[in-house]
Amino acid sequence: MGMGGGGGTGHAVSEINVTPLIDVLLVLLIIFMVIVPVTPRGLDTLIPQPPKNKNNDPPNDRTIVVQVLANGKGEPSYKINETDFAKAALEPQLAQIFSTRQEKVMFVKGDADLDFSKVAEVIDFGHQADVDNIGLITPRVAAGQ
Repeated sequence: MGMGGGGGTGHAVSEINVTPLIDVLLVLLIIFMVIVPVTPRGLDTLIPQPPKNKNNDPPNDRTIVVQVLANGKGEPSYKINETDFAKAALEPQLAQIFSTRQEKVMFVKGDADLDFSKVAEVIDFGHQADVDNIGLITPRVAAGQ
């Protein structure tokens, strides 16, 4: 009437053999380690590059910069390459500018005091004018850093 030492024959084993499961787990771990890319990938961004030569060349008329400026009256003012425009005239003007262009790149520069929704409206105007690439000019980019 003692306990058996486990050496008896004909008894069913009620424990799961986990050795094959561990082997499968290690193979899957190696496969997933190989599949996952090692280098992290961020967002592709466009920033305007400073001119190569510092002499007094005229500004490039191919670069379109839309500025959203806070004027203290609640509604911002808008400029396209230093030319003032009303908000209602902004989208038709962008559509006219980009209708004949091969490369459709636009930059948006907003004041730091503005709510981003005002800048997002200008980005939407660019998308409606079929602009392919829209870049943001941040204060660091404007300072040349």
